[in-house]
Amino acid sequence: MGKITEILNTAQQRGKELNLPYAGAVTPKEAYELMCNAPGAKIVDVRTRAEMDWVGKVPGAIEIEWLNYPGMKPNPNFMAALEQQVDKEALVLFLCRSAHRSHFAAAVATQAGYNACYNVLEGFEGDRNPKNQRNTTNGWKLAGLPWEQS
Repeated sequence: MGKITEILNTAQQRGKELNLPYAGAVTPKEAYELMCNAPGAKIVDVRTRAEMDWVGKVPGAIEIEWLNYPGMKPNPNFMAALEQQVDKEALVLFLCRSAHRSHFAAAVATQAGYNACYNVLEGFEGDRNPKNQRNTTNGWKLAGLPWEQS
């Protein structure tokens, strides 16, 4: 349990430093460690179905679009789907392409009564490099963590 506690303490400290409206923020490697070892931890991937189908996805993640594709309009069923699939007492790790949509999903879930929401920093594809490309600087895929493509 020591490693889990250490990760959560670090994540909560990041949350305080960044003034986040939810429990904290984790790196992709920390998120994977929690997913594998923290009882009841869930990764919720909030990218679009198209992103998950074409770019890749995390095995075992719960998939709920934050924005519907095409059109990129807010998913009106996001909270209903989350409440159906994830217990409010669970440790919830929100993931998207670059940690932007997942930030908002973690904030909304916290407002709805989820008390252990964390954003996965860097996201699935990571930050852009100077050439405006992802998958070269950081992120879930670049960290060598498990993912698959359709």
